[in-house]
Amino acid sequence: MTRIGLIDYGMGNLHSVQRAFERLGCEVRILQQAEAMQDCQALVLPGVGAFDPAMERLNASGLVPAIKTWCKTGRPLLGICLGLQLLFEGSDEGSAAGLGLLAGHIAALPKVPGHPIPHMGWEALIPGTPSPLLPEGSPESWVYFVHSFAAQPSDPSCVTALVSFAGQPVTAAVWQGSVGACQFHPEKSSEAGEQLLRLWLSWVEAQA
Repeated sequence: MTRIGLIDYGMGNLHSVQRAFERLGCEVRILQQAEAMQDCQALVLPGVGAFDPAMERLNASGLVPAIKTWCKTGRPLLGICLGLQLLFEGSDEGSAAGLGLLAGHIAALPKVPGHPIPHMGWEALIPGTPSPLLPEGSPESWVYFVHSFAAQPSDPSCVTALVSFAGQPVTAAVWQGSVGACQFHPEKSSEAGEQLLRLWLSWVEAQA
């Protein structure tokens, strides 16, 4: 049974994410202290809300150094929604420094008449660089988004999926090294989201 550490810093949609992994047969541990990470095979960083308060809470939790060490030593981490954004260096939404595990910045979605922000609803993923989350030849996936910002990675090759917003492609998922992340909510994306989590877990188990 895969042991997943679900990082709790007070701004995550923990229960729905926890249930999604438990349905796939995982043991899920809610993490509020760094010491508890060591028994886990992989970490999940969820999140809803604003960038600066999230980083403030993460820093106050004392988890940031442990998360950075975890990723820099090649152990698996999956970011979800705001969790993806926190992996980058910073955001237009505020002034706080992000985790800096991925090079790049979080930018506001473009304001275009007829395209409301936040961008909410089901959208088809556009394939990017193949990854364990979205291998080459993956079937078309419709997933659920709720966001006002999107990542602009310094290295475009880390973008494993995009989504069209106002006729422009924006980052929907990233993968680099042992770190993957989704701007959309796989735990709310029905069969497509479950399949994505299943693929990630298969990759995690292969690393053990």
